[in-house]
Amino acid sequence: MKTAVIYARVSSTGDRQTTERQVIDLKKYIAINEMELTKVFEEKMSGAKENRPVLTECIEFCIANRVHTLCVSEISRLGRSTKIVVNTLDELTKAGVNVYIQNLPLCTLNEDGQPNPIAKMITAVLSSFAEIERDNIKYRLNSGRELAKAKGVKMGRKVGSVKSKEKKAEEYAPVIRSLKKGKSIRDTAKLCDVSISTVQRVKREFAL
Repeated sequence: MKTAVIYARVSSTGDRQTTERQVIDLKKYIAINEMELTKVFEEKMSGAKENRPVLTECIEFCIANRVHTLCVSEISRLGRSTKIVVNTLDELTKAGVNVYIQNLPLCTLNEDGQPNPIAKMITAVLSSFAEIERDNIKYRLNSGRELAKAKGVKMGRKVGSVKSKEKKAEEYAPVIRSLKKGKSIRDTAKLCDVSISTVQRVKREFAL
């Protein structure tokens, strides 16, 4: 029997959004196609974040366990950056892991296990639109902040507050894992989609 994994994500870290509907709908697809659900990964984090530890864990699980299909509700669940989405899909395709995108609906691999050229084209285009949408949101937020500053509203982190080492370890978990595996700083930056200076800072802070 073919195996399947679910990855569900919402952007809000509060209780306003849940992954429940995504999981329920994807379970129905898996049942209809007579696949065996081996694991469900759920994450609450913005798709704009460079490092999402649960997604990284999910991808590593799928590759290590030769999972047949990774199921997601839509392409933006994998990220809002075209580069992140394309890199993720390329990594899974090379490992022979099919990705089912429910809202299209589309599979990245054909029945014979070969890459679906139509899927590659469509996912690249759609992830580009998602990135444009994110940039528009960022522009509106920055515009709002500038207006607030002009009105005298204080913005930003409180003076003296710093991010804990535990928080940094969670945020940069993929970078830390890559460095521990012996990957170079340049390769780690490329694989994790972060800047070289970020990798250097993490390497120095965690003595890797």
